[in-house]
Amino acid sequence: MNVKEFIKTLNLKICAGVPDSKLRAFCDYLMEEKGICTSHLICANEGNAVAFAAGAYMATGKVPVVYMQNSGIGNALNPILSLIDEKVYGIPCIFVVGWRGEPGIQDEPQHISQGALTIRLLEDIGVRTCIIGENTALHEVKEMMDDSQKLFAMGKSIAFIVQKNAFAHETKATYKNSYKLKREQAIECIISFSGKDAVVATTGKTGRELFEIREKHLQSHKYDFLTLGSMGHASSIALGLAVSKPDKTIWCIDGDGAALMHMGAMAVIGNRKPSNFIHIIINNEAHESVGGMPTAADTIDFPMIAKGCGYEFAKTVKDLDELNRELEYVKSAGKLSMIEIQCAIGSRSDLGRPSAAPKKNMADFMKYLGTL
Repeated sequence: MNVKEFIKTLNLKICAGVPDSKLRAFCDYLMEEKGICTSHLICANEGNAVAFAAGAYMATGKVPVVYMQNSGIGNALNPILSLIDEKVYGIPCIFVVGWRGEPGIQDEPQHISQGALTIRLLEDIGVRTCIIGENTALHEVKEMMDDSQKLFAMGKSIAFIVQKNAFAHETKATYKNSYKLKREQAIECIISFSGKDAVVATTGKTGRELFEIREKHLQSHKYDFLTLGSMGHASSIALGLAVSKPDKTIWCIDGDGAALMHMGAMAVIGNRKPSNFIHIIINNEAHESVGGMPTAADTIDFPMIAKGCGYEFAKTVKDLDELNRELEYVKSAGKLSMIEIQCAIGSRSDLGRPSAAPKKNMADFMKYLGTL
């Protein structure tokens, strides 16, 4: 289905969301036609997008569109049920949801349970669903929209569940920034300093690159916990480790999109102030693992935020010399530290995925920690 015609059929006036690989054509078209503006916002998390949509609806009277990967439904549930639900304020919304973990389709472990529950979960909370696949005709979308007008009038919402290759678009947007340092170079540098310390890596390409770096250097994976899914929670996992294992240095390799998604974690980390916690934020100002659409990280100061939250040391670096110098410092500083690394967008075309099963990764990690 041509994504331009799909968007036109939705009568899209206001749109917000979090990018997804299954929605790449949809997101690219929005960026080409609208960019980031008053009628289109890329949000920190999916609940943020639903709340923005509610405000925009009240200001314009237009039914908003909210897009997300189905893994983000959990973030959106609270404002869906306690804000826009027909029994509360009754704000209609059109959800466009990328379907990861679709039953019968091979996918990563973190998507299996969510994929199986996606349609049932949305229907259970009163959101009518319609699957969009490669063979879905535009008239079916029009019929869904026509039938939904009565639902909108009652303050109800609908969702289009988007399968792989459902949307077609002539061009594929290219995203870049001005930074030169590659993320994989930065991770390799970090690992040279972390040594036998515990490392928690955020979801997406960060964990994949960490795994391959260990393979390249014939190093054990037992030191690493690779966070699958649960975007934005790697730093909280690392905090749980740090306060429970004060005798071990805990490194968290985070991303800008992940750090923004649940930034409140930094306040809790700063409040606890574990002296054995080193928080690295690799900032390429992009949701790279799902296509490269921008985050809001190009306009914020991570070190200033960290210091405001109670981190005792925070610094930004943009090349390997600076990174080596600051890593050497935080390794021996013995205080809660954060380093923001400004990196280019992009990864190797042959980047693989971890070959170890999640439970095996966790078991090896726990054995290393001495708890299994």
